[in-house]
Amino acid sequence: MSTSSSTAAEREFKKEFLKIVFFVFAVLLICFSIFFVNHQENNEYIIETLELNGSAEEGDALFKINCVGCHGITARGLVGPDLHSITQRLNDKEIIKQVTGGLTPPMPSFEIDPVNMSNLLKYLHSLE
Repeated sequence: MSTSSSTAAEREFKKEFLKIVFFVFAVLLICFSIFFVNHQENNEYIIETLELNGSAEEGDALFKINCVGCHGITARGLVGPDLHSITQRLNDKEIIKQVTGGLTPPMPSFEIDPVNMSNLLKYLHSLE
């Protein structure tokens, strides 16, 4: 009798184990899908932004509206760093990721369209 009860317990354990494995697999698949879609969208955004030839004047206006509180009116830094050599330290792709992702706290992330991001990049290059 103990043989059949241990066999039933083993079957139940296998069922529960398979449920857990399936659940973990499903969660990983969902996470991978979200990452892939987000990564693909981010790459398309970066490519589109880098294909544009922005305006330093419009980038300056955008900077004065959104960035002076932390980087100062002359971009020499306050809470945030001095941005006059930022294009020598980071490439354009890294700058785009920093602005849109707010990668270094306390910098917030910004939702900015490719045209305005291109303008901001042009402005940052003018600070060299």
